[in-house]
Amino acid sequence: MVDIRVCKSEDIAERGRRVVQIGAFEVGIFNLRGRFFAYENVCPHFSGPACQGVLAPLFAEGVCEDRTSLGRVFDPGGRMNIVCPWHGYEFDIETGAHPTDNRMRLKPVPVSVRDGDIYLSVPDRRI
Repeated sequence: MVDIRVCKSEDIAERGRRVVQIGAFEVGIFNLRGRFFAYENVCPHFSGPACQGVLAPLFAEGVCEDRTSLGRVFDPGGRMNIVCPWHGYEFDIETGAHPTDNRMRLKPVPVSVRDGDIYLSVPDRRI
């Protein structure tokens, strides 16, 4: 693995992202509450550019005490999803997983912050 410096941590705003090209592949880097997450920019559904989609709060089905529906509501835990622009597949930014099908997930890329700089760890054969 090779560590590649991609930008300063301050270059990616809270709930923001940056998509970078590293050799033959693209990586999306996301900032949530000062924590950084990175994934290959490839949707497992149909290889679309998942990391370039809309960032949106996770929707959940609200349920009353009598078990009737309140309709769709934002997740009170503040979880965020990335929505692939090709077909609308959603993925949790913190885990890379689809909200209902755990087999569908984005491929993570190790990310770290050192001295205010963001580094991605990539196999040297990918550069």
